[in-house]
This record gives sequence, structure tokens and C-alpha cells, in this order.
Amino acid sequence: MDAKHEENKSESTGLDFIRRIIEDDNRTGKWGGRVATRFPPEPNGYLHIGHAKSICLNFGVAEEYGGSCNLRYDDTNPAKEEEEYVKSIEADVQWLGFKWSNKLWASDYFDTMYEYAQELIRKGLAFVCDLSADDVAKFRGPPTRPGKESPWRNRSVEESLDLFDRMRKGEFPDGARTLRAKIDMSSPNLNLRDPVMYRILHEAHHNTGTKWCIYPMYDWAHGFEDSLEKITHSLCTLEFENHRPLYDWFIDAVNKDRPKEKQIWHPQQIEFARLNLTYTLLSKRKLLTLVEEKRVNGWDDPRMPTVSGFRRRGYTPEAIRAFCKHIGMNKADSTVEMNLLENFLRDDLNKRAPRRMAVLKPLKVVITNYSDGGGAGEELDAINNPEDANAGTRKVPFTRTIYIEQDDFREVPPPKYFRLAPGVEVRLRYAYFIKCTNVVKDASGNVTEVHCTYDPATRGGDAPDGRKVKGTIHWVSAEKSVPAEVRLYDPLFKSAFPEDVPEGQDWRANLNPNSLERVEARLEPSLATAQPGDRFQFERLGYFTVDKESSPAKPVFNRSVTLKDAWAKEEKKTAKK
Repeated sequence: MDAKHEENKSESTGLDFIRRIIEDDNRTGKWGGRVATRFPPEPNGYLHIGHAKSICLNFGVAEEYGGSCNLRYDDTNPAKEEEEYVKSIEADVQWLGFKWSNKLWASDYFDTMYEYAQELIRKGLAFVCDLSADDVAKFRGPPTRPGKESPWRNRSVEESLDLFDRMRKGEFPDGARTLRAKIDMSSPNLNLRDPVMYRILHEAHHNTGTKWCIYPMYDWAHGFEDSLEKITHSLCTLEFENHRPLYDWFIDAVNKDRPKEKQIWHPQQIEFARLNLTYTLLSKRKLLTLVEEKRVNGWDDPRMPTVSGFRRRGYTPEAIRAFCKHIGMNKADSTVEMNLLENFLRDDLNKRAPRRMAVLKPLKVVITNYSDGGGAGEELDAINNPEDANAGTRKVPFTRTIYIEQDDFREVPPPKYFRLAPGVEVRLRYAYFIKCTNVVKDASGNVTEVHCTYDPATRGGDAPDGRKVKGTIHWVSAEKSVPAEVRLYDPLFKSAFPEDVPEGQDWRANLNPNSLERVEARLEPSLATAQPGDRFQFERLGYFTVDKESSPAKPVFNRSVTLKDAWAKEEKKTAKK
């Protein structure tokens, strides 16, 4: 069935093409009604949002069909693998809300895979090759013409077995020899041109120690790991589509000439489109470069597209899972707008995040006709979450001197500006109507203080005489607010497609130098006791999360996502004109 037919069929059933395949397999009894998947990360970096899509798929279908999903580490390259990455992977899977059936390692199968390799040599389907890595690539050639066979391709079975054994015993240096499959050097699929199965690598392994100095290549190991775990549906991203013939060839080669009762399990590999997001890079190698070059503050920097970065920034697992479900599974690569992911976070936090008031860029306002009893002021009722009737209310202190946002005052207001300006009356959220009567400026002409009067009859935000105001702004008490550092994040890259750069430049040229802004904000006092990971909506500003570096002495908040700002859109329209 072609991809277009698959997608049309999926639309008619409400299922994506992968779940349609599983439904068909269950109906025909292909796998005995079993669904067994696996999530197989390499522990050489932190997981990113693309991995989250794969996690949601592999663990999700296992849950839906009462099956199993293994967490299996592809630890076939000990030179790049670290325990830090293992711990982060497990934390990410659990945070997303999933549990693995078994935690396994590719290295659990090293002995079996070595035996399979010997079996292929004995069948005349593999040989030890003395070509260097560069020469292997040269001999493979381009897809447009046949490659050239290795001079050692026709080594005797006995010599290859002996050399392979000596490779294992450590008699040769790194790169001196490889074990290669004997397939087809004229295949248009380069993966089938006598691929390398094992290379020499004198590196201690975190699980096997110094037992091995030869390690299997991913293409050799992958299918056998699935086979030994009796995986039914091996779900991979599209870049592995051209590797599927090799996946099948290796398993078929081991099964060749074996009696039926001794043949090994042959899973079905199915490919789906990987996740691509605007303003985002999802290459672990390049993300590692950002970390190593200190262009970000670690793997969990809130600007990073890692799962831990999203978590630290304030994303919820529910938002990410809903996003992954929405974008679904298809067979064609495409790019998803980052704003779509942000909208899922907004929708989730709108329902659950308590409301608070905070002023990010404070401007002092003195209410000249308000008497606060020497700074005591009064306490006003504020709603915790209008979306949740059970969230209740809280008290916020109101005093003679308050802070408002600098952007909420204009001495010369532009058209359609409904915030505070000379002679203009606005509503203070939960408080009173105020009207600007005077401004104080510094020697450079910058407004440093705004003087206003208030109408005591408008407590709570309504005028008994029925008069209306067009603007409502938020505020905090100057005397009783809490100072805090607030980190404002913009995309890490200036371009929606970070790897599109002028000739002669690399992707780093698209890094956004203004992706992080730190501001000294003022918060309503109830936020002083917020704990790392707590999420709030700062009214009119966005959703913010307490950072792991926060402390009672110095609260730190990360902006998770902005609110949709109608005025910002209006300003952009004006600027274009």
C-alpha cells in the first residue's frame, strides 16, 4: 500500500497509518495479537523534542494496545556515552508520563551478536577487511555507479574467522580492520554495499568493562536487539527507511539454512516522519557544540530544544503529549511552527496556572490623593484563576506608591493606545480608577515617576456612576512587592530555518544574540514562597516558572511563553506603515 493510500485510509478511520497497521496486524493475528515496541536512544546526549515525539509514539501505542515498550540503550559506541545522559533520558521518559516494561542495553546482546557474526562468516556472507575507513568510503563509490569490491572480499572463511577472533582479542589497533557483510557493491542503495558490521575500538565500556575491543555498528546491532526482545513493530524515523533492506538482510542472513524452529524473530520496521520545528535545531551533535562552546548554559538551558530544557522553561508533559498527538504520524517530512507548540502550553497553563501580578520593567506611580496610613495601605481581593471556580481568591497589598510597566505609560500616546497617559483614566486591576496628573523626568528627559489621583468610589474596578475606561493595567505595591530576576527568552536562532545560511558561514551565524534578557522585576509578595517548578500566569504578561536556581533570597523566574498580545500586533502594523 502506497503512502498516500495509507494516509487517506487513516483519515477515514481516525487513526494514523502506524495505528492502522497495528489494527490490521491484530485483526489478522500476524504477531499473535501482541504489540511490543521499544524506545532505543543512544546515551550520547540529552533527549530533544523530536525524541519526545518518538517516546509518545512508542510508549503510547504500547499503552493503547495493552502491549509492552522497552527502554533500550544503544550503547554500541562507548567513546561517546556517559552516565549523565542515561540518567537524563530516564528522567525525561518518566516526566513525560511513561513507564518502560524493561530497561535493557544493546551491550546485553554483545555475545549473541558476535556469534551471529561468526555464523555469517561461516556462511560466506561476511569477511574481515583491511581497508581503512577512508578507502571503504572510496570503494563504495557514488549511487550513480557500482562500487569497487574490497581486495579482501574473497578471503577464505577460515582466515576471516581467525582474524575476527584476533580482532576481538585486541591484537590490532583501532581502525586496522573491520568485519563487513558481503552483499552487493553495485546496489543503488549504498547501505547494501558491503556494510561494516564491526570496528576495532579500544575503549572501556560502562557495562562490559574491557571485555570487548570490537563493537557492533548500529545497523548490525539494531535488528538483532529488536529480534532478541521479540519486538513486533520497530518504529523508526524516515532517515532509517533506506536502512530497512539492511535490517531485513541481516536477520534473513542469520536465518538462512537454519531449520524453522531455530530461526530468530523477524520484527517489522516502520518509518515515520521526524519532527522538525521552526527556529530549532534537533541535531545532538550541534546541540553538544552549543553546550561545549558555552553558547548556552548547559543541556537544560530553557532556550534549548531538549526535553529537560522545555521542562526547566516551564512546559508541562501534558502540553507536549497533546502537541505530539495533534501533529500525528505521517510519511512525509514537514516543518511545524513553534507557535503551535506554544499554543498547546498556553491552553494547558490557562486552565491550571494561578494568576499573579508582576511588573517586569517598573515605573513608579505615586497616587497623590491616597493616604495609606504610613505605608500600611490596604489589602484587596484578587482572583487566583478565572478558569477554575475552586481556585479561590488571595489578598494583594495596595499602597500609595505602586509600580506599573513602563510600556503601560506613554507621555504622548499613539492612536489606539488605551493605557495610562496624561489626563487619561485607567483601571488598576482589582483596585481603583487612576488618572495621570503629572510626570517627573530626569536630566535626560526620561520619565522616572508618574503622579496620579484615584477615585475611592471605584474600589474593585467599577465606577458607581457607570463611567467606563478603556484600559486596565496591572501593578504591584512599591513597598511590599518582592524583587526578583526574571529571564525573558526569545528563540535561540534568528532564522526559522537555522541551517539556511549564506555560503561560507555555518549554522552558528544564525544564533540570536538577544535570545536571553534578564530583568530586575517586582512581584506581588505571595510569590516570595514559590518553589522551583511552580508555574504562574503573570497577568497580561505570560506564563512564568520558578527556575531551579531560585532561592528565597533571590527568586528567579523563567518566561515559559507569552500571552497573545493584541497591542503588540497593533504596534507591528504601525511600524510597517
